[in-house]
Amino acid sequence: MKTLSPTPSKAVRLRAALTASALLAVIPSAYAEMSATTLTDLNVRAGPGPQYPAVGVATRGSAAVLDGCMEGSNWCRIDVNGLRGWAYARYLATDMGGTTAVIQERRTELSVPTVTYEGEMVAATSEPLELVGPVEEVEAVTPPPTVRTYITENPVDTVYVDGEAVVGATLPNTVSVQPIPDYEYQYVTINGQPVLVDPGTRRVVYVYR
Repeated sequence: MKTLSPTPSKAVRLRAALTASALLAVIPSAYAEMSATTLTDLNVRAGPGPQYPAVGVATRGSAAVLDGCMEGSNWCRIDVNGLRGWAYARYLATDMGGTTAVIQERRTELSVPTVTYEGEMVAATSEPLELVGPVEEVEAVTPPPTVRTYITENPVDTVYVDGEAVVGATLPNTVSVQPIPDYEYQYVTINGQPVLVDPGTRRVVYVYR
């Protein structure tokens, strides 16, 4: 006679489900998605470097999923606001035991995964410079249209920096900025984008996108 296996009771099925949930809870964090937040308005680029085109802009405070960062580089691959691309680790933060940790500064402690770029690497046209100083709050600037017209009619060569020229960042002293007639701010083109700079502090106050 054929013997039928007993159907598991609801209690047995519940215990099995709870056991599975417990196993999932102990999966190493390296296999879990890492959440991040953008610290400023930030370009998301097609590749790991300022020489790659921007695919969009993630506004300050946007929630992102961090895949990981390239080894020996501060560029990380993220998903944010429907965009998938690369962003600079200095301007990404995550929660670390209840405190905000900047990815660039705490990468080892956070066990950030390593990812690779599978496309063709593009070299910048000049030796990269690094933005000096942290990103700080600056007074919002709304330049008049005449300023953009002047910059368009008086273009300057692009200066490449390691990272992004974001509002509040300080430019190195080696970067020359140009005056604008009858206007308090000066300008320079960083990583292909014109920016306005406070000549007193050398902080970026506006980025033309």
